[in-house]
Amino acid sequence: MAKPVVMSYSQSFPALPPEAFDTVLPLPLPELFDRRYGPIPSIRSVEGPGSAWGEVGQARTVHLKGGGSLREELTRVDRPDGFGYTITEVAGPMKPLASRIDGTWSFDADGAGTRITWQWTLYPTSGFVAPVLPFFARIWRGYARQSFHRLAGFLAS
Repeated sequence: MAKPVVMSYSQSFPALPPEAFDTVLPLPLPELFDRRYGPIPSIRSVEGPGSAWGEVGQARTVHLKGGGSLREELTRVDRPDGFGYTITEVAGPMKPLASRIDGTWSFDADGAGTRITWQWTLYPTSGFVAPVLPFFARIWRGYARQSFHRLAGFLAS
């Protein structure tokens, strides 16, 4: 079995950790991830849960523009330090790459603001795709950078 690939992106924002955490966790995914980046599509819609996103064990289906979907389950909520989730049931363009993805968002005090880090640990479907994963990781970091630029607007309002 191929080794997992860890990719992360961090940026500081002028918001305190509780404020940043409370903004990011419930943020509607189609608003944050509203643009594609290279081969990584934007998010079209999200199904479930009926209540606000924020409780361990909640799961939702994320639908991507251009086809594809994935199941996301919230695995950790530790306000204001961070939260984690697992992505499974990957369908569409990313299906050949990932059997599972563990994601985390962390919020660390940084002067008068917060350093937010988004990290993915991608478990490849096979050793066959392993050689393309470093290239995918570079693209993913661009996607994350673009999303953090969008996040800055939400944290400023």
